[in-house]
Amino acid sequence: MKPVAILVSRNISPFLLSIPQIIFDRLAPESARRKIVLCAPEPGRIPVEGGLFADVQADLSVLDEAELVIAPYWPHENEVPSPAVTAALQRAHEKKIEIAGLCLGAFLLGYAGLLDNRRATTHWVSADAFEALFPKCRLERDALYVDDDGIVTSAGAAAGIDCCLHLLRKRAGAAVANQVARMMVSPPFREGGQSQYIEEPVPRSTSDARINALIVWLSAHMDEPVTVEAMAVRAAMSVRTLHRAFVRAVGMTPGQWLITARLKQSQTLLETTRASIESVAEACGFDSAITFRQRFKERFGVSPSDWRCTFRSPEHQTQAGTE
Repeated sequence: MKPVAILVSRNISPFLLSIPQIIFDRLAPESARRKIVLCAPEPGRIPVEGGLFADVQADLSVLDEAELVIAPYWPHENEVPSPAVTAALQRAHEKKIEIAGLCLGAFLLGYAGLLDNRRATTHWVSADAFEALFPKCRLERDALYVDDDGIVTSAGAAAGIDCCLHLLRKRAGAAVANQVARMMVSPPFREGGQSQYIEEPVPRSTSDARINALIVWLSAHMDEPVTVEAMAVRAAMSVRTLHRAFVRAVGMTPGQWLITARLKQSQTLLETTRASIESVAEACGFDSAITFRQRFKERFGVSPSDWRCTFRSPEHQTQAGTE
């Protein structure tokens, strides 16, 4: 059986480096187990995070004979790989060998030209940089992982588990992947994309004193129905002037700011209280629980109840309201 080649880069996180080793070797049943080969342009002891070292046994020639090549990491968004690394990845791709880039490993695949005219994803923190560097790639910002005909990319950190379970499932079937997932105490499939993990700041202070005063008032009356016309009256502006001033000050329209602020507040209530979904919807100014659920699912890719199950704090573990 051909090996799984893991491309090791300096200062890689031991966590990211361990994911494919655990899924394809340590926890996989014997029938599905793959030989893992760590490789790099220059084999030897390569420093990783935490003052540790990875014992790399092989050079890049192993990529030519691999069943699967995984790049679990790349040191920096703007670091261009050596011609040797680029050429090795391109040769592997020409041989129809499946290649995966986990987290910032997607940048390595992009630099090698493997993502041109393809779909891909990466860590949400680096999404803007990725799009600027690789305009020919169609970035799917919300995806946990993307499989585009032999080129697979994943979002950050833990999404590498989802991606590697997917790669194992393709090779050994759902039953084996589910068994490994249970051993890892991980879901075989995670509902929703990475949008549920993105910190979306809500601007609350600007250079415009009138907009600041309006934001303070809105924040204190989040549970009340408020129209854009009412905001304009409160700010002593016309609706058109308010729209221009608000966009100039915070980068979004008054309506966009209000829905973002309401959803942000609902996240906090779901995580830190046992209030029912209906009560959360009312406290955040939604006209009904149905509207709240729809808005929440559109923005974060999961339902309010699923969000609560994932992110609620330990002292609020007892299930409250239901969907």
